[in-house]
Amino acid sequence: MSLIVTKFGGSSLADANQFKKVYAIIKENPDRRYVVPSAPGKRFPGDTKVTDMLYICYEKAAEGEDFSENFAQIKERYNSIVRELELDLDLEPEFARIKSAFENNAGSDYAASRGEYLNGLILAKYLGFYFMDAAKCIRFNENGTFNSNFTIEKTREHLSHHENAVIPGFYGRMPNDTIKTFSRGGSDITGSLVARAMNADIYENWTDVDGFLVTDPRIVSNPHRIETITYRELRELSYMGATVLHEDAIFPVRQTGIPINIRNTNAPQNAGTMIVQDVDDAEDQKIPHITGIAGKKGLSIISIEKAMMNQELGFGRQVLEIIEEFGISFEHLPSGIDTMSIVVDSHYVEGREEDIINAIKYGVNADTVHIENNLALIAVVGRGMRRTTGTAAKVMSAVAKKNINLRMIDQGSSELNIIIGVDESSLPDAIDAIYHEFY
Repeated sequence: MSLIVTKFGGSSLADANQFKKVYAIIKENPDRRYVVPSAPGKRFPGDTKVTDMLYICYEKAAEGEDFSENFAQIKERYNSIVRELELDLDLEPEFARIKSAFENNAGSDYAASRGEYLNGLILAKYLGFYFMDAAKCIRFNENGTFNSNFTIEKTREHLSHHENAVIPGFYGRMPNDTIKTFSRGGSDITGSLVARAMNADIYENWTDVDGFLVTDPRIVSNPHRIETITYRELRELSYMGATVLHEDAIFPVRQTGIPINIRNTNAPQNAGTMIVQDVDDAEDQKIPHITGIAGKKGLSIISIEKAMMNQELGFGRQVLEIIEEFGISFEHLPSGIDTMSIVVDSHYVEGREEDIINAIKYGVNADTVHIENNLALIAVVGRGMRRTTGTAAKVMSAVAKKNINLRMIDQGSSELNIIIGVDESSLPDAIDAIYHEFY
């Protein structure tokens, strides 16, 4: 018997109708034993997520304003789900405790966490599963950092006594018993932690899309879905701005090689996207030359030229020490025999261009130093590029056909990606051209 941990996002649990879809998905496969819910999301365009409603409500309470109307709206969101599912569940005692906590300044993290907590109570009742408050096992240190070892151990200890359970996402507990939320991708992180703790065979992440797309659908109309992607490829695309799982949500399962399956609650028949540690050579041959394309704006290039640079020991280290003194971290370091380029986020150099140029020029006796702004980088990512000749040529050809000027070219040593630099204004056209060159 396999073990599957499932996480459902806010859109998947926005109302009673969505709860029914989740129920059908879980009951369809008894291997789906542990479930991590988010708070109710938007039911329709213009609707408000419950988490946002809780933040607004608590802000009023903290400022001593009347929050009764806001709180009543939150109660109705949950009560309507209970009524429509015809559950024998009275949430009034919970609402009373939450209201009292708001009045006694329990904190915005506590307020926001109640969205998942209440949804977890409802889902556990609906499924007939054990409800485990995440505060029992998800732990943070006194300084606010996450305590991974304690969390994994306690989660395994608690859940090992229960065949099925619902564990609300997004939050955990501080040593002083106050509630703390994860900063980003909270419920995704909780799901990943539960999957690792229970050594799951698969971690399913259910949302409102069929998986990851090859590129941004706002740029390319109806791009293909990525069937299989490795953790390394995912990190490359995420770094370049693609909307994927936050790295903190991937790390726990990546450590143990547990695959993640991104699925659509509204179309459960679709296979979605599989995120895996690696694929075998036979599988590699089935994929296109590239897995994904992502772009990032708001970058600048610091270009340095000096004759015989390559023979000067420690030149690169000296340059990096200088930019470190300015508090600048770099994105890429393309270089030539007598040239060195440093790609940085533009906000680092804004208003300080002359100071940076002079510091580098006189610090390493450079012949010329200049800074160019309004740069965008495009990453073309794919494990298939390692075994396919001409991939870089196709990328360059696609961009050239659109008369787009290349300002930078770089290929990672792992041959997992090709990165090109173009003017920010050319980013959409370049991505579109590259996509249609391969698909």
